[in-house]
Amino acid sequence: MPKSSHREKILVEGMRVMHKQGFAGSSVRDITKAAEVPQGSFTNHFSSKEAFGIEVLNIYYKSCFGLTGQTLLNDALPPLSRLRKWLDGMLDTMNNDDEWNGCMLGNFGADHSEGTNQLQERVREIFLELQFNLGYCLRAAVKVGELPKGTDVIGLAAFIQSSIEGAVLVSKAIKSRLPMEALRKVLFNSVLLTHQN
Repeated sequence: MPKSSHREKILVEGMRVMHKQGFAGSSVRDITKAAEVPQGSFTNHFSSKEAFGIEVLNIYYKSCFGLTGQTLLNDALPPLSRLRKWLDGMLDTMNNDDEWNGCMLGNFGADHSEGTNQLQERVREIFLELQFNLGYCLRAAVKVGELPKGTDVIGLAAFIQSSIEGAVLVSKAIKSRLPMEALRKVLFNSVLLTHQN
């Protein structure tokens, strides 16, 4: 295999390894072994394990949350309909391979390993971006009257985001989609209805 193709293979296989084992639980040796490339190939393409982790996280974020523009930020759809489509899309991609690896973003966020300051900062940035996108959608819901004026949009966005991460974490722990299904039901049948009244 040409040397130039090693980088992509390391990224693809390394993402699988880190999603399954976490950042701290994954060594460079594990990654290169999974990619079936010499260990030196890793250092040829990535300055450090943390730099690699950030790149993997960015790829994961882009692939998992690509529906944001079609849902939360899509002004052509009714706001709460956008939120439902986004949540359904998010939860439908979680743990659908029976490996129960959870959300890489949440996994990395909980993994405070020594020397991962830049990685943790990137996790923080992504969480804040997700919260902003949720807030954008909720503000639109207030504007069109789907939610009442005075709704704590920032607090509600933070609650939804935290609830999703929590539901995915519990689903990972008990190897069941039930916590994610419960979140979907309670959010739309109770929480948002309360805000609408």
